[in-house]
Amino acid sequence: MAVAIEIPKEYGYVLLVLVFYAFLNVWMGIQVGKARKKYKVPYPTMYAVESENKDAKLFNCVQRGHQNSLEVLPVFLATLLVGGLQHPLVAAGLGLVYSFGRLFYFRGYATGVPDNRMKLGGIYVIGYLGLIICTAKLGINLLC
Repeated sequence: MAVAIEIPKEYGYVLLVLVFYAFLNVWMGIQVGKARKKYKVPYPTMYAVESENKDAKLFNCVQRGHQNSLEVLPVFLATLLVGGLQHPLVAAGLGLVYSFGRLFYFRGYATGVPDNRMKLGGIYVIGYLGLIICTAKLGINLLC
């Protein structure tokens, strides 16, 4: 049996959150590029080696802040877009919490003190888990 999906007009907020995160992701990538120049870590080197570069930890923290965001990006995008079909305003709000959490996570990590990433950055987990719940709820409702 097929299920028809009607996209509510509020889904536009979900798409705007996606656009916001796209710009955030580009900004983080630019910060990594600047760190490459500042700490002299040439492409294609992914991580600096401390025995070869006195600023390796500082660069690696910037790199990891962005890399970690990329590692969870597919699940974030899927849950934002799918969960937003049934709960667009909730998903958009959770997507903003996730996005700002990721911004704080990145900025904290980029200080060179890895523990700083979770001071404010840990709020991304609220958005992430909330989006997973929205998507699970949609899946359950489709099956019932």
